[in-house]
Amino acid sequence: MSADALSRSPLHERHVALGAKFAAFGGWEMPLEYAGGGVIKEHTAVREASGVFDVSHLGKARVRGEGAAAFVNACLTNDLGRIAPGKAQYTLCCDESGGVVDDLIAYLVSDDEVFLIPNAANTASVVRLLTAAAPAGVTVTDEHSGWAVLAVQGPQSPEVLAKLGLPTPDDYMAFVPSGELIVCRTGYTGEHGYELVVPWSAAGEVWDSLIGAGVRPCGLGARDTLRTEMGYPLHGQDLSLDITPVQARSGWAVGWGKPAFWGRDALVAEKAAGPRRTLRGLELTGRGIPRGHMPVYAGESLIGETTSGTFSPTKKVGIALALLDTAAGISDGDLVEVDIRGRRTEARVVKPPFVQPSVR
Repeated sequence: MSADALSRSPLHERHVALGAKFAAFGGWEMPLEYAGGGVIKEHTAVREASGVFDVSHLGKARVRGEGAAAFVNACLTNDLGRIAPGKAQYTLCCDESGGVVDDLIAYLVSDDEVFLIPNAANTASVVRLLTAAAPAGVTVTDEHSGWAVLAVQGPQSPEVLAKLGLPTPDDYMAFVPSGELIVCRTGYTGEHGYELVVPWSAAGEVWDSLIGAGVRPCGLGARDTLRTEMGYPLHGQDLSLDITPVQARSGWAVGWGKPAFWGRDALVAEKAAGPRRTLRGLELTGRGIPRGHMPVYAGESLIGETTSGTFSPTKKVGIALALLDTAAGISDGDLVEVDIRGRRTEARVVKPPFVQPSVR
């Protein structure tokens, strides 16, 4: 896709002024890293201080009408009955085979309103599926270009928001309105942090305030290294229409006791039978940087492939997530080999996260 065909954040010109290097992601042209920073400095800022990511490419959709929450609960995997209004929840939109159309965050506003944040490339699919299933009186609205999303992440993030007069909800996944914007204690880094859902037209003012408060701008490169260190899945790599939540060890985001959600029968059956492959963590014992779709061996047996891989700036080693055949009998602590461009490199099987999170 040409740069002219890509969507742009309302902060695009500010990113240009900061010397950002851009990349296409989910149909959007987004900053990968910034001049004077780079992935490692940006990653470290989030682990040790604070950083802000423009993630306005993320989708936004609103489901509204009598019984909207009950309707969403009958479609998506997690159980909205576990939370109260004012809380958000990680959940999955599956098809009838149990494959993952998207993973997303659901903000429970009230029994009659749910605000959804899907992934950029999947927003239209999620909105289309919900619209087709919605009962009379329930509307599903795509608000993708109505809101920007700024993720302020890192141990100093509460102090930063307080300095700007913004609320800092203490409970993980709690959200509160502040004027026209919403502050939610969520994130994709494993650090204490917040995501600000801001009206599109107000994004520049909020961004300028954060940068003025000394928060380092961070791109999607650092966002990827941070989430991989936590073992957080990325849709299209670690979750997909071909990778179910049971295989990806995301069953904690499934309300198994619910009577209905899309893909329930297939997922219940897979859980009972046991998945044929399971997502595991790999930590290289030597040099090398694994990437996605690299073969993984136990001896001479091909036992799976990596789904995500990167260099961990925190641990200073290569790390990866990999789908490994259950029949291979691999356990945490076992040694395997990753084929990195024709050279086999030893790795230890570990249970993510690769680093200890500050989020509780």
